This record gives sequence, structure tokens and C-alpha cells, in this order.
Amino acid sequence: MKLFYKTQRELAVSLNGIVDSYWNNELNEDTLIKRVNEVYINNPSKMLKEGDFTTVLRQQCGKRRLEVIERIIKGGVEISE
Repeated sequence: MKLFYKTQRELAVSLNGIVDSYWNNELNEDTLIKRVNEVYINNPSKMLKEGDFTTVLRQQCGKRRLEVIERIIKGGVEISE
């Protein structure tokens, strides 16, 4: 998994893969949270504009995936150690 993305479309594909892997029981919750946070920390301007997801992410990821991602990056979910 890359941490830095060139385009918003590449970022969306990666985020879709992360969330879908979690939904398919290929990742546990801690790994999901860690990966989403790592991607966000290194690509904040490609994910959010004026506090909302970019248009490309909204179109490519869909509402359900973005709900999960938003809960993680806005601090609603913590990694259990």
C-alpha cells in the first residue's frame, strides 16, 4: 500500500480497497483504522476540501465507504491497543 498518491482517483481506489477488504473480513478493525489514518495524514488536501470530501472521492467511493472513512479521520474511532 502506498502512502502518497498522485491523484484523487488513485487515492479513491486505494481507500475503496481498504474498506472493501475490511468488509470482506480480510482486515481487522485496527488495521482498517491504521491504514485509513496513514493515508489521510499523508494526503489531507486530496481527501478533504473545506471540511468535506472532495467531489472525486464522493463520486468514486460512495456514501457508505465515506461514512466509515469519516468516522475514522474525524476521531470517532480509536485503535485499541
